[in-house]
Amino acid sequence: MRFDTPLIPAVLIRRYKRFLADVRLADGREVVAHCPNPGSMMGLAEVGMRIWLEPNDDPKKKLKYGWRLVEHSDGNFTGIDTGRANRIVAEALLAKKIAPLLGYGNIRSEVKYGTGSRVDFLLTGEAPDCYLEVKSATLMREAPIVEFPDSVTARGARHLAELAQMVAEGHRAVLLFLVQRTGATHIDVARDLDRKYGEAYDLARSAGVEFLAYGCEISPERIELSGQIPFDPRK
Repeated sequence: MRFDTPLIPAVLIRRYKRFLADVRLADGREVVAHCPNPGSMMGLAEVGMRIWLEPNDDPKKKLKYGWRLVEHSDGNFTGIDTGRANRIVAEALLAKKIAPLLGYGNIRSEVKYGTGSRVDFLLTGEAPDCYLEVKSATLMREAPIVEFPDSVTARGARHLAELAQMVAEGHRAVLLFLVQRTGATHIDVARDLDRKYGEAYDLARSAGVEFLAYGCEISPERIELSGQIPFDPRK
C-alpha cells in the first residue's frame, strides 16, 4: 500500500482528545493533525517523537494533515493508522502473499455476522468458508516482542467469541494480527492490560479459531505485508 500523498516529517508536541495531535513541521510551523488511532498508543505518543504526516488538500476535511507513522530512535517505524490495516491485508490477499489463506476465489469485506458485527473479510470458494478478522498490533514494551491489545478492548473480546461461534457452526475462523512495527520478531497477548481479552483468546483458540501474525515493511513511501511472525515461544 503506497501512501496517496508523499509523507512529510514532523515532531509531535502532544496528542489529545484521542483523534487530535499538535505537531511541529520542518519549517517551524505548528499545526493540528488528525490522529487515526482510537487506542491508547502506549509508547507511540511521547512528546518530541519524530513522526510522519500525510498532507491533503481535500476541502471537505477540516484538518490538512493526517498522522501516519512514528519513526523511532533506532530507525524502526510504526504505522499508527489502524484504518489502513484492512487495506494492507486486502492487497496481500489479492497478491496471494498469505500462504495459510490461499485457495479462496472470492474475497468480500465488511460482511455481517455474529451479533450486530461485520467480519473484516469473508473468504469463499473452498469449503468451509473462512471468516477473517484483522487486528493492528503496535505495542512494544519489551523489544523485540509486539503485544495486543494496548488497552482494554471489549469489542476485541466479542469478536473472538463470534469467531468461535463460526467454528461451532462448521466454518473456518481466523484472526490475523497485522504487526505494524518494524523490528518485531514475536507477538504476544498483553494479558496484564486486558485480562478478559486474554481469557477470550484462550477460549477462542481452544474452540478452533486460528491465529496468524504477519509483519510489515514500513517506510514513508509505503506499508506492505512481509513475513509471518511467530507467537512468543516463552508463553
